[in-house]
Amino acid sequence: MKSFGLVITIIAYFIARKFYQRFPYPFFVPVLVATVIIICVLMLSQYPYEQYMKDVSLITELLGVAIVALGYPLYRHWKLIRNYVIPILFGTFAGTYFGLESGRILAKWLHFEDSVTYSLIVKSVTTPVAIEITEEIGGIRALAAIFVMIAGISGVVLGPFLLKWLKVDNPLEIGISYGCAAHVLGTSKSLEFGEEAAAVSSVSMTLCAVFASFLTPVIISFFS
Repeated sequence: MKSFGLVITIIAYFIARKFYQRFPYPFFVPVLVATVIIICVLMLSQYPYEQYMKDVSLITELLGVAIVALGYPLYRHWKLIRNYVIPILFGTFAGTYFGLESGRILAKWLHFEDSVTYSLIVKSVTTPVAIEITEEIGGIRALAAIFVMIAGISGVVLGPFLLKWLKVDNPLEIGISYGCAAHVLGTSKSLEFGEEAAAVSSVSMTLCAVFASFLTPVIISFFS
């Protein structure tokens, strides 16, 4: 059945959404629950991962449309972005740098090889850009995609706890935090805090990708 992967993905996400509506806790975010369900189904059925990826190619292509849709809150709150453009720029630059640097420090602490380090360092950048950067600096594309996914899921799961602990409730701060730390997944999560936070997160996510493109080679060359 060529559409097996697509059907399983849709059903898994539907179940995950219903589960999250019933139990709205950070550890039960749909993307995490759906991922666990899909992994379990693939392992139990021994369905080839390569075939699964072919089955869900339609969803992959629609990711671009989904990202564009995140621009709607940006359009609605453009005045807010314009009024706070300097804090957003500096906040995102700082967030991007510390996101890259934390990956480098973690890799050094765990004694990873260079290729793995180069794949981990871009963990907080949106997947298409992270993969391109990784390829340019000598990392492993597949590993980069995995690290980006882990960073995104970690951001949406742990983010609410950290924001509450740090008593952060400003839409500007929430948006920059999610955009820098958890890319697309974080931007989607920020919608739960309001359209203003989502608009700022969309800008922050985009700027993060731009900043990371030239910061990553600099950090690698400086610390090598």
